[in-house]
Amino acid sequence: MINLKYENGKLTILDQTLLPNEEKWVNINTKEQAYDAIKKLMVRGAPAIGVFAAYAMAVFASGNDIYDLKAYLDSSRPTAVNLSWATDRMVNAYKAGRNLVDEARSIQDEDIEMCRKISEYGLSLLKDGDGILTHCNAGELAASRYGTGLGPLLLGKEKGYNFRVYSDETRPLLQGARLTSYELEKAGVDVTLICDNMAGQVMKEGLIDAVLVGCDRVAANGDAANKIGTSSVAVLAKHYRIPFYVLGPYSTVDFTCKTGDDIKIEMRDADEIKEMYYEKPTALKQTKCLNYAFDVTDNSLITAIITDKGIVTPPYDKNLKEILK
Repeated sequence: MINLKYENGKLTILDQTLLPNEEKWVNINTKEQAYDAIKKLMVRGAPAIGVFAAYAMAVFASGNDIYDLKAYLDSSRPTAVNLSWATDRMVNAYKAGRNLVDEARSIQDEDIEMCRKISEYGLSLLKDGDGILTHCNAGELAASRYGTGLGPLLLGKEKGYNFRVYSDETRPLLQGARLTSYELEKAGVDVTLICDNMAGQVMKEGLIDAVLVGCDRVAANGDAANKIGTSSVAVLAKHYRIPFYVLGPYSTVDFTCKTGDDIKIEMRDADEIKEMYYEKPTALKQTKCLNYAFDVTDNSLITAIITDKGIVTPPYDKNLKEILK
């Protein structure tokens, strides 16, 4: 499922805020539009944000200071480490005199290979017929192919696995309902949409054999920034002794960030809770809202972190580095 296109100097994205009811492609003609596309979650998912930002850097480097452009794009989503990782790489390519479009294409090609490896590692931990709980959207819409959190399910479908997937609706922007169930339905995967507060019940009934979630940043100690509500799911999985797997590219591991307490949590607009996707407001205009985009899952609740470099198990502060040796 393609989420962006680059052709003849033009960058176009599939506006994910309109899914599943409308598949609309939007031209990105200015750096401001690129910023808004990331900020408003028109393009989203850590790997996809990185790829998009790389192409945006390539397209808008002409006529803009490359360092200012990087800082501007980075400020759109501070939690997603792939964003700054990709813009860093584009700046380094610029300084080395390399073609920026070629560098962006390389990042995209590497992302496809990265997702394939994550999907294979993740699939090795699952069995045909397993019941899987997902929380967030981390499929092809959030990456370049397969995705991270959904990658094992999509790859498994290709290989003849039959999973029973339960998809939490997931804030922000009801990504599980609008995007995860949409992607899995399109791929022919058996998916059932549930409200977030049903996760404990489906676990109690024995319907869940594993939990798969994507992540946007992993601290050096293994704490992981996920969509809001993921840590609650992790607590439930721990209680019911269900494996809780975090999947993401190794580039999301931030060794400058010692613990989850150092991860900056993005606050989003209150209208996303009260008005967005509803015909009428669901609360009074004056009602205050707290709308975090992410929470941080403590590493003690994580069974394994699945990266393109391999499967990492505790102790994470040691093994996240050891896996590279």
